[in-house]
Amino acid sequence: MAPAIIAVLVSLGYPLVRQFLMSFQEFGLKQQFGAAPDWVGFANYQQILSDPYFWTVFLKSLLFCIWTASITMILGVGMAVLMLRIHPAVRTIFNTTLIVVWAMPALASLTVWQWLIDPRAGLLNYFLTSLGFTDFKNFNWLANHYISFYLIASLIIIWASIPLVTITVYAALVQVPPEILEASAIDGASRKQQLFSIMLPMISPVIALIGVLQVIWDLRVFTQIYVLQQAGGIQEETNLLGTYVYQTGISQGNYGVASALAMIILILTLGLTGKYLQLLFRQGDVA
Repeated sequence: MAPAIIAVLVSLGYPLVRQFLMSFQEFGLKQQFGAAPDWVGFANYQQILSDPYFWTVFLKSLLFCIWTASITMILGVGMAVLMLRIHPAVRTIFNTTLIVVWAMPALASLTVWQWLIDPRAGLLNYFLTSLGFTDFKNFNWLANHYISFYLIASLIIIWASIPLVTITVYAALVQVPPEILEASAIDGASRKQQLFSIMLPMISPVIALIGVLQVIWDLRVFTQIYVLQQAGGIQEETNLLGTYVYQTGISQGNYGVASALAMIILILTLGLTGKYLQLLFRQGDVA
């Protein structure tokens, strides 16, 4: 295992340590051209935590993560259960469609979504207008208000995330020993009771794990938000933590503050997922 461990430490460990050190330094454009960074201690963290805009972005990111991750998990688990009940031929088509959606490059799918929500020729506005909602004629979802922007962004992220959740949970469901289900059926358990009392509890570690990963992904979401920002024209109102770090570091050249922001996101992620990870480790010990 030594080669793999060394590769992980080099590829992930070194950048993390470098980022940690930069968060305590003043690292800007001068440092990129060879100037020695100045050690500023916790000044970068103080600057971030005393900035009201950071707390606005922080709250929006947290609510956005909870919203998207929760809906993704509910729909993903529900679709996995549905795959158990449908005809095998339909299941094959359904599974293939999910894999295609999941494998689709983010930029390619975002291009299609931008066509759908185009203010003048988009299908969404045409559909709403045809139903009598005339206020949606030439309505710009990405530039009108940050709530409509987040609504479209969450729809895109949920759409792209559901396939992995569905496929993973379905793979776990089909591994439930059939003799347990047969014994419960003999004892009079209905399909609903088998699902909620036997199958879902048995695969709870898998659901917890994919839930942890979904929270991490949605908390650090960047590509979808950044591309939609470029299309919509509003950035300050629609920033989440991922795009905020990018703008602070890449756009403004303040890598010290951006590194401190990244460390705060890491701490937040560990805090949100700590209980789930503890649950997984505890169940692993029991097993």
